[in-house]
Amino acid sequence: MEIVFDPAGSGYHTFRIPSVVARGSLVLAFCEGRLHGSGDAGEIEIVLRRSLDGGQTWLPLQVVSAKAGKTCGNPVPLFDPVSGDVVLVTVENGAHAVEMSLARGTDPESGRRVFVQRSSDDGASWTPTVEITSQVKPADWGWYATGPCHGITLRSGRLVVPANHSFVPSEPVDDLIRLNGGHCIYSDDGGVSWSVGFVDRNDGAEINANETTVAELPDGRLYFNARNHQGTGPARVHAWSSDSGQTLDAPYAGIPEITAPGIQGSVVCLPDGRLLLSTPVNPSSRRELTLFVSEDSGVSWEPALVVHEGMAGYSDLVLLSDGSVGIFYEAGETSSFATLRFATFAL
Repeated sequence: MEIVFDPAGSGYHTFRIPSVVARGSLVLAFCEGRLHGSGDAGEIEIVLRRSLDGGQTWLPLQVVSAKAGKTCGNPVPLFDPVSGDVVLVTVENGAHAVEMSLARGTDPESGRRVFVQRSSDDGASWTPTVEITSQVKPADWGWYATGPCHGITLRSGRLVVPANHSFVPSEPVDDLIRLNGGHCIYSDDGGVSWSVGFVDRNDGAEINANETTVAELPDGRLYFNARNHQGTGPARVHAWSSDSGQTLDAPYAGIPEITAPGIQGSVVCLPDGRLLLSTPVNPSSRRELTLFVSEDSGVSWEPALVVHEGMAGYSDLVLLSDGSVGIFYEAGETSSFATLRFATFAL
């Protein structure tokens, strides 16, 4: 286990929201650098550390996206197979805005907006952000969040980014959570232009798909796994898509065999077709970060390995070139996000 981001002496108050991709010996570990506090609001930057040796050592921190008075967050990286570029999708909003106000809809300057950046040199340098909000966020959506985790490049070359949103209420409502839903966005030209794929909406009390992760199965279907945010059903929900993310085969359904405290998770498809899922499993607090395995394309899950027994939060999984799996995750002794760590394990 290696501590990759530690706020002590860094100039940042807190690091959160890990996201990781790898290609060959290159590993790119992104997160949010929260400048003045640990909360989701405030001035936040997208930061990165690169490894050129499969995650054994790490180059110094670099800032990928930062704007005065803005929250820059939810980094979702993936690779364009044609150009070889790293593509990074992120969101921004005014630093003073909080999720519930954004869910009600705010002015365009402070509201949640979506951006793309590119790197043609393995993450060493980055283009300025290019806004794609009008392509991927309908006018009646308020809250918007990419990932948080990595995106995927399908065997067809399509780029897919899992995401979630909220509908702006047409009249005052008491329970804004009920207006949340999952979706994905995709690009068929290497991340230049984007479209909205499936849009999930469950207005009942049981399922409220929120922070989302995705994997491509050996048969070409996509498997989406999401946090059930304050729903009365199981803590995690899932769905499948047979048309590369444009629609879901059926609405999200609960996963009864997985307990979790209400938190983001990550999935990855192994070369042999098995799926891995990472999530804390303590139902009442963010502890016991655990890997689950599925041998039937996500239909059922079994616990396989405890990564961190103590306090742990968000995580992201990545396949490494030596055949092992990496996990980039929040953990600590004093809080579930005291530091961001990287660990590997053999299959």
